[in-house]
Amino acid sequence: MTWTIYLSGEIHTDWREQIESGAKAKGLPVSFSAPVTDHAASDDCGVAILGAEPNKFWHDHKGAKLNAIRTRTLLEKADVVVVRFGEKYKQWNAAFDAGMAAALGKPLIVLHGPDHAHALKEVDGAALAVAEHPEQVVQMLDYVINGTLPTA
Repeated sequence: MTWTIYLSGEIHTDWREQIESGAKAKGLPVSFSAPVTDHAASDDCGVAILGAEPNKFWHDHKGAKLNAIRTRTLLEKADVVVVRFGEKYKQWNAAFDAGMAAALGKPLIVLHGPDHAHALKEVDGAALAVAEHPEQVVQMLDYVINGTLPTA
């Protein structure tokens, strides 16, 4: 079986690449999917495809709906959902994705630093695991797929 892992959340660091390369190095039978991580493309897809909007609300509304088609589809197909909350920005979309994953009954791994523990306590409560580093996510995947513990 190939496990499908959806990587949601912050787009300003290389955490996705760290998980993908770590999984590849371990030879894990996984495939990864994610939202569009090009910030400008994600923000402007609606107006680029459907036409300009003078009102920023409708500009964002068009983009959010197009992005939701991708997000919902990939979340529903995922075997495991990993949601990363970064340090620099508030990722409201990540919190929404975590809630959707929980509502769909998807196994959820949340990834964030210790400074966010209090703010994300409800999200963490819905998760099956909470990690602080991408390599911990790789180790979790190795364990749940192969039953392998990390070596010292």
